[in-house]
Amino acid sequence: MKLRRKMVALATGLALALTGLTTIGSAAHATGTVQRLAAAWAPWTAYATGAVVTYNGVDYVCLQAHTSQPGWEPSAVPALWKPTSGGDPDPGAPGAPGAVSTSVTSSSISLSWGAAGGTVSGYRVYEGSTRRAQVSGTSATISGLGACTTHTYTVKAYNAAGESAGRDATATTSGCTGNNPSKMPGAPYLYMGWGNPPNPGTVMDATGVKSFTMAFILSSGGCTPAWDGQRPLTGGADQQAINTIKSKGGSVQISFGGWQGNKLGPNCSSPQAFAGAVQQVINAVGPAVVDFDIENTDEFENYTVQDRILNGLKIVRQNNPNVKIVVTFGTTTSGPNAHGVRLINQARALGVPIDNFTIMPFDFGSSNIYQDTVNASEGLKNALKNAYGWSDAQAYAHMGISGMNGLSDQQELTSPGTWTQIRDWARSKGLTRLAYWAVNRDRPCPGGGVTSNCSGIAQSDWEFTRTTAGF
Repeated sequence: MKLRRKMVALATGLALALTGLTTIGSAAHATGTVQRLAAAWAPWTAYATGAVVTYNGVDYVCLQAHTSQPGWEPSAVPALWKPTSGGDPDPGAPGAPGAVSTSVTSSSISLSWGAAGGTVSGYRVYEGSTRRAQVSGTSATISGLGACTTHTYTVKAYNAAGESAGRDATATTSGCTGNNPSKMPGAPYLYMGWGNPPNPGTVMDATGVKSFTMAFILSSGGCTPAWDGQRPLTGGADQQAINTIKSKGGSVQISFGGWQGNKLGPNCSSPQAFAGAVQQVINAVGPAVVDFDIENTDEFENYTVQDRILNGLKIVRQNNPNVKIVVTFGTTTSGPNAHGVRLINQARALGVPIDNFTIMPFDFGSSNIYQDTVNASEGLKNALKNAYGWSDAQAYAHMGISGMNGLSDQQELTSPGTWTQIRDWARSKGLTRLAYWAVNRDRPCPGGGVTSNCSGIAQSDWEFTRTTAGF
């Protein structure tokens, strides 16, 4: 078994994402000639809001800026493209609504907004591509939500000619504990499959840490989940560790997937089957968070499997509104590669309620892991802003970092001091998740190399965990 789920940022994938980035200008508003000259839609192309393309003989107008991907054909992604009959892409459509304000209860979010200009038949409220409300006035209430859950809505005015540009708002229902409702406690990975796993109660007493990310749920054959693909969900060492954590007032995050092993994403035949496998784990374990480590060619680079997982997560949220959903994936030093950007954009297009996007900023061959972590995180922030239209603060609030303590697979060094720097940067920016691989390695062995049961450097026992607990 490899020591860690390595992330290789393929140069070819990145190159594809950068191919053909000639910006398509906003559509002109004058004559039918513009419509007849609309370029054919193509993948791996940057489209600006208002751009007009032709696909299968139908002209479409771009609703939000994005870089196209295979599978995002205009007819298949109504969140990104809308058919237009010719001439002005939105002849007579109303203007955008005014700024949106929100108020919340533990189970609902109420929105109100300024009236749009032009002729307005009413307003539609979307969450991703799903319409949540259609009203004639300038307010709406979305009910039936879970306590302490975050939702992003887009309000659009409409009339017979079409819809306006959208106005976004993000809000979190009440019923949370702590100062930041979306923030998760620092939760280093704990793996009961190797590396002389410590008793989590001992680590909690020594460090004050209150949460662990338990790894990994894999397939034990077909779409059946098991710890490491072989240990039962209940009755074994994993359940004993979780019981200990909860008995001491802690919580657990459960991680699915990882770099290697037989994973549920490729083995489950449909989003519904994948969600059912996840539900088995939630019912058995009772986690506060489910973390999906989407890595390697079988999940991260396989877009059919990516979409199966993302659509499955929509079902998981519907059935478990109080369980937070995290996706974790690799990164380059400048942010997500083409596969990561595609994952983010597709989550937005499909309306998947992901609470946190966590990157793994290591295995770069880095000589300055702090600066590379910051740069990669800023790249993630920009990708989230481009996909969701968020502010810096909103993007940071949906971000996490999962590092590697001591020596990484590529001999990068993250010292206790550097990990403290990374933690403090994450806190200062309002990130909401912090983890590292792994508690099993949070012990000293200077000169010991990259091993499963110690960090390879000089440190105190549980020093990285103590720092993570301060997140």
